[in-house]
Amino acid sequence: MKAIRFHEIGGPEVLRYEDAGEPAPGNGEVLIRVRAAGVNFADTMTTEGRYYLRPRFPQIPGLEVAGEVEALGPGASGLLPGERVMAVLPEGGGYAEKCVARVEYVTPIPAGLDYTEAAALPVQAVTADQVLHVAGRVRPGEWVLVHSAAGGTGSFLVQLAKLAGARVIATAGSKRRLELAADLGADALVDYSDPSWPDQVKEITGGRGADVIVESVGGDVFEASLRCLAPFGRLVEIGQSAGPPPPLNPLRLMRLNQAVVGYYLMTAMEVPELMAATRDRLARALASGRLRIVIGEVAPLADAAAVHRRMLARETQGKVVLIP
Repeated sequence: MKAIRFHEIGGPEVLRYEDAGEPAPGNGEVLIRVRAAGVNFADTMTTEGRYYLRPRFPQIPGLEVAGEVEALGPGASGLLPGERVMAVLPEGGGYAEKCVARVEYVTPIPAGLDYTEAAALPVQAVTADQVLHVAGRVRPGEWVLVHSAAGGTGSFLVQLAKLAGARVIATAGSKRRLELAADLGADALVDYSDPSWPDQVKEITGGRGADVIVESVGGDVFEASLRCLAPFGRLVEIGQSAGPPPPLNPLRLMRLNQAVVGYYLMTAMEVPELMAATRDRLARALASGRLRIVIGEVAPLADAAAVHRRMLARETQGKVVLIP
């Protein structure tokens, strides 16, 4: 089969489109013919050696796929060959014509969705839902600040926060991306290329700051986000695309009863009731038409390196999907 693999740590240039041996499902695993593979910033961080997933060379990146069940390994049940499914792959392997996934990480594709749309759900939609409802504990009427609001996860965060009754401040680095955030329902828009953006957030919220901040950039953005976090506010850290933030003294949080919370999907997936509640919320939102899947780019699998370059340059928006 064809796959994208990398044999050393580096940027997009290390990704190779090449022949690879077909995987075989082991105990409790499902073999999936991949029809669409979701692209995430975590994939770029993996090739750079900055993600939790430690590569085992040659490594196939890709944490989420949509496709068809081709075979079940020993001990795997509840699915049928030919069934349309989506899956999370904690160890990678999605940038390929076929992959294997643990059966508990595989779910049927909701009715009415094609493979491209389904590839946006297992990681980014689930992350957005749980960041708001589990880590951020969002409440109606609160202000939610969403960084990179036009990206794959950000586009879900804007919509799901509105569905939860919150008011949304969306940040992005270009007019085009801010326009998408507005179209998704954001109440206020902030260009984070303007150094005064934390002051703008304070002004929008009447001087109080945002109650929930979803932070995925790291670096100086983390520090700036803390400056506009409201009393009793929760900053949820879900990534560090720009690198690690400065050290944080916990005493700084005490004065205003603030919290910094981390969220990692792969840990949450070990709690079945948590995942079931999330899938139920997302299914209802999709079925009612209140949740829109924003597909920003669909590219051939062979173009993965070019896609990673565009993502790192912040040239993409919405969900980016590769087609084997």
